[in-house]
Amino acid sequence: MIYVETSLTDGMRRAAERAWGRDLGGPAERLFGGEESAAYRIGDLVVRVGPAWRTDAASEWAHGVALHAAALMPEAVAPLRARDGATVVRAEGRPLSLWPHVAGEWPDPDEPEVRVEGARLLARLHRALASYAPPPRPVASFAEPGLYGEGPVDVPELADPALDRWLADFHRRNPVRQPVHGDYYEGNTLARDGRLVAVLDWDESFVTTPEFEVASAALEWADEDAGAPDRRRRFVADYHEAGGTAGPMDDETVAQLIRHRLRRETAYFHVARKRGVEHDEDDLEYHKRRMESFFDLRP
Repeated sequence: MIYVETSLTDGMRRAAERAWGRDLGGPAERLFGGEESAAYRIGDLVVRVGPAWRTDAASEWAHGVALHAAALMPEAVAPLRARDGATVVRAEGRPLSLWPHVAGEWPDPDEPEVRVEGARLLARLHRALASYAPPPRPVASFAEPGLYGEGPVDVPELADPALDRWLADFHRRNPVRQPVHGDYYEGNTLARDGRLVAVLDWDESFVTTPEFEVASAALEWADEDAGAPDRRRRFVADYHEAGGTAGPMDDETVAQLIRHRLRRETAYFHVARKRGVEHDEDDLEYHKRRMESFFDLRP
């Protein structure tokens, strides 16, 4: 996995100190992870440095989703508001945000109890977000193109008219939309003392059918290589048993929504290359496996 090497400069620190009125002069520890944004812990705070191409409006929109969730469930980590009420300040061309630090580590979804807890946390998150009606997203989420059956224009190698027709029909039959996290996988959560304590990184939040996120999460938490359907079924069942807002989901529904997710991952892989990301051998092998899964899951 290639993580960004964006620095937290003195100028960024000063801009954040002015905006939030907090002392950010201590040692800065680069936190693990971050394909687009780099997070630095300074005491009990975290300064997050976003990519230059991300607009302030897009960040504020996603932060609104986080703030709503955080008001209803303790695991949702939301940004702190600056003195002017904003959650983003721009410095040296990049969006900065300030967050409370939460101690923890990435959970291991190979552990069955972790998968159960991940499904239950997602169910509570969806219930919390169902009551939020945000304004239109300023910029479309990367997961959205093609989701409603219009077909992919940026991944012609994964064109599949049958999938497009299925997606269009599914969304006609399932018109309920709500905000979702958008990138709910173990790397955007934290665990401590055997339980999940935080949901992080809301940049890909958007409004859609909750079933899409459940299917995507079942892939990430239960079956990364799409070869363990029993695990996927168990994750979806645990989610529903915990009272999640998504409707019933049979194997075909889960598989087809996962295939859309995999198609968008391929599009993101191409975009990252154009931005100058040099993928290592592990990244290339992972990408190959995910593309194979797209075809293997075809009904």
